[in-house]
Amino acid sequence: AVNRELSRAVWERAAHYCEYCRLPQSSFPLRFQIDHVLAEKHGGQTTASNLALACTHCNRHKGPNIAGLDPETRQIVRLFNPRTDSWAEHFTAEGAQILGKTEIGRATVTVLEMNRADRLLVRSALLKEEGSEE
Repeated sequence: AVNRELSRAVWERAAHYCEYCRLPQSSFPLRFQIDHVLAEKHGGQTTASNLALACTHCNRHKGPNIAGLDPETRQIVRLFNPRTDSWAEHFTAEGAQILGKTEIGRATVTVLEMNRADRLLVRSALLKEEGSEE
């Protein structure tokens, strides 16, 4: 279990955004969860260096997975690690869609189903909101 102090540190580090799909907690009624990047069943520790803030969608789809299939190369590759990888190196946003730029990015987009219809709707609404603030 993650203690209160460690949980607070993870939330602050992530600035209340999912560290996988980058959606904000403010867009969802369900509280985001603390994810073990390397699942406990694979020997992952409950330490700041192995924890990430994840929306319920990303956390549920990632589960204990540490790898996925790159849809382009059909190779099994590790998933994105928010503690050691740069989001911008592995992903790009085109409108509401998140696209993988690397094998790791593509496999993560696929396993976490980042572009499911409900995800696209939320991102589209946020983009419209941002556009109307200018």
